[in-house]
Amino acid sequence: MSESPNKLIRFWQELKRRKVFGVVTTYAATAYIIIEVTNNLVEPLSLPAWIAKLVIVLLGAGLPVAVILSWIFDFTPQGIKKTESLEESDSKEIVAKPVRRKLRASYVLNAILIIAVIILAYPKIFKRNTLEKLRSSGERIAVAVMPFQNMTNDTTWNIWQDGIRDELIASLSNNPDELQVRRPESITSLIKSKGLTNYASITPSVAGTLSQKLEADVFISGNIKQANGTIRLNAQLSDSKTEEVIKSFQIDGTSENILHMLDSISGRIQDYLVISKLRRKLPYNADEFQKLLTSDSPEAFEYVIQGRKAFYDVDFPSAIKLFSRALEIDSNLIVAYSFLSLAYKNLGIEDLSEKWLLKAYEKRDQMTMYQKTYIDWHYAVQFETPQEQIMYCKQVLEFDDQDAGIYYILGYGYRDLNQFDKVIPTLERHLDIYDKWDSKPVWVFSYTILGEAYHNMGMFRKEEKLYKKAELDFPDNQFILQRQIPLALTMGDTVAENQYIEKYISVRKAKSHPEANIITGVGLGYYEAGIFNKAEEYYRKALAMEPDSPGRMNRLAFLLIDKERNIDEGMKLVNKALELSPDNSEFLDCKGWGLYKKGNFNEALEILEKNWKSIQPRYNHIFYLHLEAAKKAAAGQKSN
Repeated sequence: MSESPNKLIRFWQELKRRKVFGVVTTYAATAYIIIEVTNNLVEPLSLPAWIAKLVIVLLGAGLPVAVILSWIFDFTPQGIKKTESLEESDSKEIVAKPVRRKLRASYVLNAILIIAVIILAYPKIFKRNTLEKLRSSGERIAVAVMPFQNMTNDTTWNIWQDGIRDELIASLSNNPDELQVRRPESITSLIKSKGLTNYASITPSVAGTLSQKLEADVFISGNIKQANGTIRLNAQLSDSKTEEVIKSFQIDGTSENILHMLDSISGRIQDYLVISKLRRKLPYNADEFQKLLTSDSPEAFEYVIQGRKAFYDVDFPSAIKLFSRALEIDSNLIVAYSFLSLAYKNLGIEDLSEKWLLKAYEKRDQMTMYQKTYIDWHYAVQFETPQEQIMYCKQVLEFDDQDAGIYYILGYGYRDLNQFDKVIPTLERHLDIYDKWDSKPVWVFSYTILGEAYHNMGMFRKEEKLYKKAELDFPDNQFILQRQIPLALTMGDTVAENQYIEKYISVRKAKSHPEANIITGVGLGYYEAGIFNKAEEYYRKALAMEPDSPGRMNRLAFLLIDKERNIDEGMKLVNKALELSPDNSEFLDCKGWGLYKKGNFNEALEILEKNWKSIQPRYNHIFYLHLEAAKKAAAGQKSN
């Protein structure tokens, strides 16, 4: 048993005597230097990517050869000689000589290798910036683009502060596999929430803080300068955490060729971010790809920027005028078609909304990847099912998972399908993003739809807590109060119920809302709480105030039919509503549903099918559910 340790000790001593460890260390250091030099030369010399792999394989294969040779041979002043065994070495007489220290060549070589390794390794260990880490990890780089600062003393360039930012975002969004670009709406919303009305106040430190709020790894900032008729665009790519400038870009030109300057500088930034090898992945020539993103007319582009601002200020009539003027100048501005459609939709003018959406969809092949996916979602809202809407929302989020607005419309899609278990995490994520920005949501419905989901899932305490927070962001808001009414009713809190109803009525009266609308709103609160007798009471009051309103007739009729409170009376009411508005799809659906409830399945199916075809190519999920129920019942009746 004692011989084994002795053998290991002797083997260890042999390794040291034959200088195997020294050879391995020297070989490893030399190999590291060769690998680094190779990696640094592959791209500039346009060498094949496999060259670097081949070098690593060869050096790895050479290591055992070096170890074997170091065991067998030794470097001596007389040249390379076979290393003597330990027994032969011990049998020789050792003659003591005066010690004279010499600077051996091996020491010098090792020192040089150590210094070289430190020089090459130090930046990788201690100075490695965020961009390099993400490149090597294979993760997508999250980028936030700040508005550019106008330093020309010419206010006409103010519009390009946002314009340049938006162009850079559009360009960078063409690389979704490599880059995750924060949307302009997210950036603008966060800037406004911080009270930064003057872009000159967005210092590198502020930009870094904003970028971290957006969970961006790097940010792009810059400025516009002018001297003797020459326009200069300066851009810096910086680390969000350290604010260290990673790379600077600069281009000169004139005001007439500002769009071409934007193409150039965005292309250079894009190349730097995604590395030149990604050019081989682009489906089109890079120059042609860039031209699809902009207009050749600065005037048209300015109208788009102004129209976009009006749209997000909820001034839809002004937005329509501005986008229309942009299209008069340049009919290829895809973004103008899309925003025109959305503006008309928000005004309730569905036929014009569809017209401009279809015009945008016709140009789908000319769009950026983000725009294509967004237009697909927009098209699905108008003409397809909630399932398609949800699918496209998820695709949009692959471009930017910090897009709060997309989480909202995704949650709305789940709501249309009554999938409240999915509404909750989606809208919670939506609100979390605003919390991280220290900002409130754009819409009050961010709270009310989430509250409705909590309510349907029986999570009443969470719903109550949510509305307390909503009250701070939207005080005395009718929609929050309308949701608080069914919550109080469900929890049996009659004091709170009366307080919310009184306040709801007071808030709406202060806005001069029609009294019948207010009464209907209270009835809707009872309906949401499942107290249908009280909901019916309030719906009847509203109808008594406006006895000739087909809409009031239909609302009461649907309650009486759907909840089977008085189907015959409901049918009389909906038939009267149809006399006043015979082509109304809501009324026809209500009548068909009434026939279904009465057991007249074939007659119900006939009306519901006809109504379904009349709304095509639009989609209505409630109509779809009613039609499917009628089909199933009619088929079952036939088989019997």
